[in-house]
Amino acid sequence: MISSIALLHGAGYVGGELVKLLLRHPHASLEAVTSRTYAGEPLSAAHPALRSQVSLDFTAPDDLDLSGIDAVVVAAEHGRGMIVVPALRRQGFTGPIVDLSADFRLSDATTYADWYGVPHAAQDLLPEAIYGLPELCAPYPPDGRLIANPGCYATGLSLALAPIAEQQVPVSAHITACTGASGSGASPSAATHFPDRDGNVRAYRVLSHRHTAEVQQTVGTHIDLSFVPVSGPWTRGIWGTVQMTWPRGLSEDDLTEWFTSAYEKSAFVRLSPGALPELRPVVDTPFVDLGWHVSGRRVVIGFALDNLMKGAASQAVQNLNILLGLRDTTGLLAPAPRSPAVIA
Repeated sequence: MISSIALLHGAGYVGGELVKLLLRHPHASLEAVTSRTYAGEPLSAAHPALRSQVSLDFTAPDDLDLSGIDAVVVAAEHGRGMIVVPALRRQGFTGPIVDLSADFRLSDATTYADWYGVPHAAQDLLPEAIYGLPELCAPYPPDGRLIANPGCYATGLSLALAPIAEQQVPVSAHITACTGASGSGASPSAATHFPDRDGNVRAYRVLSHRHTAEVQQTVGTHIDLSFVPVSGPWTRGIWGTVQMTWPRGLSEDDLTEWFTSAYEKSAFVRLSPGALPELRPVVDTPFVDLGWHVSGRRVVIGFALDNLMKGAASQAVQNLNILLGLRDTTGLLAPAPRSPAVIA
């Protein structure tokens, strides 16, 4: 069965990744992509790599026809999701929605206002929104129709911390994580200007990054978070470490048991016991790599993921698959190689 998909606000970096993923998805047909800036222009106007690959033009958001659409992915910026999603509901759309903005990730409207500086404009939808970190939150309720796709840092941090949080031991987690320039979005700024970013490392929003609230909501308040985000001199990918002192001595076998138990059925989590992951192997992939190092009571957990893929687009497709009743890996993993022919 092929499901018809509409992608809203698809002109940014994440939108480009979503278009590529949905075009090759075996059970999805990308029927519409909206953009205020590029309305009426071909998708290649915003995503040049798509030239000669797709004939679809951008649609103005107000001109979107939802008839025949089975599911919607919203790739709008923070603050727009809480405008777009209620508008879809008012138009009578009752199908699955995956929203990549931060607007439905936090279950409490006051917490949202505290971290994002604006009141929540769709508080009535918060109770039905499901935080969409599949490895920790799926399976979703059968009537779930609104998935809040997690933030990029939040995905890596939550997956790195969840097996620790499961032990229900109060502990302080000291986190430093570096992200590439694409994490700042497609609109240029002083922070992403090449001469300033190239060869440079810069901390920002020290102890106050918005994704902290998502992680705290996910792992629980018994994990005390101290998060230092850093801008790195590369285009895509997040690499970070979590350091903590455990109340008693641990072994690498202890961590291996905890993480294996948590993720043995998770296709997109790759574990490296006794070694911290590297960044390059996750770039352009839907995986998050986790590894750890233990010395007595001191524990270091490393994580790496592509901020545009597992941190955004591929995770949205993973969630879309679940909502459509498909395996979460559908369209995201290369098919298994054929067995070599046997010559008699």
